[in-house]
Amino acid sequence: MKLTHINKDNNPTMVDVSTKDITTREAVASGEINMNKEAYEAFKNNTSKKGSVIDTAVIAAIMGAKKTSDFIPMCHPIFLSKVDCEIKNDDEKLKVILIVKVKSEGKTGVEMEALSGVSIGLLTIYDMLKALDKTMLITNIALLSKSGGKSGDFKR
Repeated sequence: MKLTHINKDNNPTMVDVSTKDITTREAVASGEINMNKEAYEAFKNNTSKKGSVIDTAVIAAIMGAKKTSDFIPMCHPIFLSKVDCEIKNDDEKLKVILIVKVKSEGKTGVEMEALSGVSIGLLTIYDMLKALDKTMLITNIALLSKSGGKSGDFKR
């Protein structure tokens, strides 16, 4: 099996996408953060002492998607056409679900950008609520779907 990020001399390399076609690429990822009742209520009611957790998490998720190539070594810098975030509350399980949708017209996919956006958004929620709950648990970060490119479509 040939690894795509190892060159003929067995050194790390960035994949050459120069021969790929430009297509519309989309990816959707999600993740969850579970917390205690006090932190969940502060999140839901926008009463955190650090400000609006929801707005800050969405901005962080967008920034995380945009900066993916800065912290994932072999990712290409990508011009993103759109990053959209959706937050869902689960009152029964005291958890927040973050969904990030990313779109681009380019030669490589945006799966890592969607996953990075989710990760950074959830870490931001943790950071802003950690005074109320240090036991918060970030889980289930996963790619839900992707479309475009040579490898075709994927749906979980």
